[in-house]
Amino acid sequence: IAQAVSSRPDVIPPAYLDELSLLQDRIAPFSTELAFDIIEKELQMPLDMIFSEMSPKPVAAASLGQVYQARLRSNGKLVAVKVQRPGVQAVISLDIYILRFLAGVARKVGKFNTDLQAVLDEWASSLFREMDYREEARNGLKFRELYGKLRDVMVPEMYLEQTRRRVLIMEWVEGVRLSEVRDLYLVEVGVYCSLSQLLEYGFYHADPHPGNLLRTIDGKLAYLDFGMMGEFRQELRDGFIEACLHLVNRDFDGLAKDFVTLGLLPATAQKDEVTKALTGVFESAVNKGVQNISFGDLSGNLGQTMYKFKFQIPSYFSLVIRSLAVLEGIAISFNPNYKVLSSSYPWIARKVLTDNSPNLRSTLYTLLYKDGTFQIDRLESLLTESLRARTEQTLVRTQQDESDSSRFAIKQVLSFTLTEQGAFVKDLLLQEIAKGLDALG
Repeated sequence: IAQAVSSRPDVIPPAYLDELSLLQDRIAPFSTELAFDIIEKELQMPLDMIFSEMSPKPVAAASLGQVYQARLRSNGKLVAVKVQRPGVQAVISLDIYILRFLAGVARKVGKFNTDLQAVLDEWASSLFREMDYREEARNGLKFRELYGKLRDVMVPEMYLEQTRRRVLIMEWVEGVRLSEVRDLYLVEVGVYCSLSQLLEYGFYHADPHPGNLLRTIDGKLAYLDFGMMGEFRQELRDGFIEACLHLVNRDFDGLAKDFVTLGLLPATAQKDEVTKALTGVFESAVNKGVQNISFGDLSGNLGQTMYKFKFQIPSYFSLVIRSLAVLEGIAISFNPNYKVLSSSYPWIARKVLTDNSPNLRSTLYTLLYKDGTFQIDRLESLLTESLRARTEQTLVRTQQDESDSSRFAIKQVLSFTLTEQGAFVKDLLLQEIAKGLDALG
């Protein structure tokens, strides 16, 4: 929890922020003698048979373990060796037991709609999986396969065969923490990669605090620590995309239905009353335009509405919110005016225009034919926003001429209707043109 809030300069005062940031990778280490003993017991052989060299002290220490730099004797490659703290499972088990008890009391006394124990269980389950380094290595392999080929993203190689429950061996990454260098481009790379994780594949890094994000010596964004990962199911990904679309387009009736799909509202909620309440809460914020919407604006007046209509936070949502909150905090430290929805919505617009999934096509159709009338302004807005979407082609570090960038984007929009991905939108446009010609006789 402390690691997560340590990357939120908009929430935590600077004096506290400096102290909390020490928890990212500067926890007091345990003895190296004990660490080496754990390595030998887990791998069942002496250190000098595995490594030709090894740092005498840990290069980093965190709450669950500490890291040494070493060189593999088998291939001469430089690796990071992570060793789990002795006794950490017993300590965390006791902490979770106490927190579950307190969560139960808090829910009864505070009359929370959210099942606090279920939210805690989701987090605890992820934490216990994180304590099996074999699981982390498998996560790292999957993450590398899905996202390692993205432009300027680096995911280290995992040595699964040499990894054990309490010892992880992975490729050594040379670099500095992203929070220590002012690289706005890599922040954009991180946002693009996170959107791919959450909304494209659904397998996401749930612990992207500054200690786990590095700028490599060749200028790439490196991800570390794959112990805490999350899975975002397809129907929830579609629901999240639909909610953003309905919010920006002021379709608060659709937004109320999305909240039920996402598990934020019970199915028994009175939809008409919820729609009216959401309109009152969100309309003034949305009127500022998508590029100026902040989650502070959205959440500022939501408290009373959440209580009245028995809003709840589903257990799966805790890791999603943690991931987004930490990433947004890193971006805000570079740019205080950063708006996560402004960065995300162009990607969402592009997704709904080009995706061929039945759910998103149905959403697009309903959005464009609100009340049975074709809403050309909504299509124009989606196309305009999609021009701002970062893609593999537009994520380039070199300065690009503004006119060249605009011409490239316009060419993309015009050409996409001629592709298989743009066929659905093209068919809708042709239908409307045909209707117009019929009306003219």
